[in-house]
Amino acid sequence: MIKTRALASALITVAALLGAGAAPVAAQPSAAATSCYGGAKNLNYRYQVGPREYGPFTTSSRCGDINMRLTTEDQSFLYACVVFIDHTDKCNHDNTYSLHGTPWATVATDVKDGTRFVLRVGPYDTDAQNVNFQLAY
Repeated sequence: MIKTRALASALITVAALLGAGAAPVAAQPSAAATSCYGGAKNLNYRYQVGPREYGPFTTSSRCGDINMRLTTEDQSFLYACVVFIDHTDKCNHDNTYSLHGTPWATVATDVKDGTRFVLRVGPYDTDAQNVNFQLAY
């Protein structure tokens, strides 16, 4: 009987420790996303034929990626890419642009802290006349 109680007590303790350890790990991505997006810069794009550059900016430990989302709710889309200005004058991902709308999306992933970059933005179509967007890095 004593062995059964000791075993039950040990199992409860282990379960409690595992449960306590699992909660903070699960909460970290959400907290990281909140702090990353919480530091987002508000920017504005006005239609022009060619791409427009924003920056230069320097990455920090706040975000591991460079993220963007449109905050104008008019069904506009923008093309965007990142240029790592200390290394090249071309866009990342083999000099290609990615399409961005209202949800947060990554423009560049796994960027080292202290990396200088500019964001190049262009219109998807002529609907992108005056578009507000956010950049988190």
